[in-house]
Amino acid sequence: MEVNTLELIADELDLMRRLLPLSGAKVIDLGCGKAEIPRRLLKDGLVASVTGLDVDHAQHTQNLAATPVTGLDFVLAGAADIPFNANSFDIVTMLKSLHHVPLDCIDRALAEIERVLAPGGVLYVSEPVFAGEFNEILRLFNDEEVVRNAAHDALRRAVSTGLMKEMEEKRFDTLIAFRDFDEFFQRIVKATHSDLTLVGDQLAKVKQRFELHATPQGVQFVRPMRVNVLRKRS
Repeated sequence: MEVNTLELIADELDLMRRLLPLSGAKVIDLGCGKAEIPRRLLKDGLVASVTGLDVDHAQHTQNLAATPVTGLDFVLAGAADIPFNANSFDIVTMLKSLHHVPLDCIDRALAEIERVLAPGGVLYVSEPVFAGEFNEILRLFNDEEVVRNAAHDALRRAVSTGLMKEMEEKRFDTLIAFRDFDEFFQRIVKATHSDLTLVGDQLAKVKQRFELHATPQGVQFVRPMRVNVLRKRS
C-alpha cells in the first residue's frame, strides 16, 4: 500500500518564508482575491510592499473598502496585461490563481510576469493538484482538470523555452475546513469571482457527498498542492 509522505503545511506563509527572499521585497500578487496573504506579509513586516491585482470588480471594490494596511495597494487588472514598468518587482505571487487565467492568455501572462520582475526576481505559483476528496466534490459541479493541467504545462514551457529558470517544485498537503455545507456554498460556489450555479439534483448530490465528512467540529479536507518557484534570468 502506498504511503502518503507529503509534508503537511497548515499555513502556506510558513512555506513562503522558506522559499522566498522576502526581506525588503517589493511584491505583486496576481489574482489577489481578499489579499489575506499579502496583508499578513505586511503586518508581520516580512516585505516592503505588496500590490494586489485582480480582475474581479466586486472583490476589488471590497478590497478598497477594507481597513487599509500600510504598504498595500490594489489595482484592477489581469495577469496578461500588468500595468507596471519592466523590472518593477522583486517577487510575483500567484496563489491558486494561475489556472483562472484564460488558456489563450496564460503564456502571455507568464511573459508579462517575466517583464515586470527585476533581474533575479522570483515567481511563486501555488496551485491545487487535481486529486483528493475535496477535489472529487468540486468536480461534481466545477471540473478544473483541463485548466489546472494547462497552468502547470505553461510553467513547464516557461522553463523549457528559457523564459525563466526553475528553482524548485514542491508538492505538499494543506488543510481546508468548513463549519458546514452553508459555509462551503458561500466560500466556494458563491465566491465573488464565480459564475457557478448549483441547484436541484446537482446541489443535493454535492451536499450529500460533502456531508459524508461532517463531524461535530465541522468538515476538514486534506488538499494536495504544488508550488513552483521560477527565477528571472539576470
